Amino acid sequence: MTLFISCPVDDVDRATAFYSALGWELDPTMSRAEVSAFVIAPGQYVMLASRAMYASVGGVEDLIGGPGTPSKVAVSFDLGSREEVDDLVARAEAAGGRVGDTDDYPFMYQRQFDDPDGYHWSPFWMKPEVEEAAPTA
Repeated sequence: MTLFISCPVDDVDRATAFYSALGWELDPTMSRAEVSAFVIAPGQYVMLASRAMYASVGGVEDLIGGPGTPSKVAVSFDLGSREEVDDLVARAEAAGGRVGDTDDYPFMYQRQFDDPDGYHWSPFWMKPEVEEAAPTA
């Protein structure tokens, strides 16, 4: 299965610069002036389309919000380490993203950020299973 996450944006160039700053790979074969396609993992893409381009798809008119409209979904994905999560969030903040909460659970480390168009991203790292201490006699 190939996954496309489609996001209408105010400014495709600004959104492209933000996601490029995250270190995500722009796919030039699926990008043009009105849309940028980023590979976020094999077979997984985020498509950043101008609001006009997004609206031309049909049946999405009510879904086109704006930067002041809270994201209706949180896109969560795992990374290989706590440091990778922190590094990605630091790059998002440096590129103009809004950093949110940090959750450090016994089983998972998770951070939050919103891009300049208000889309909510939640990278996390699943902690390796820790062997429970043997019960004492």
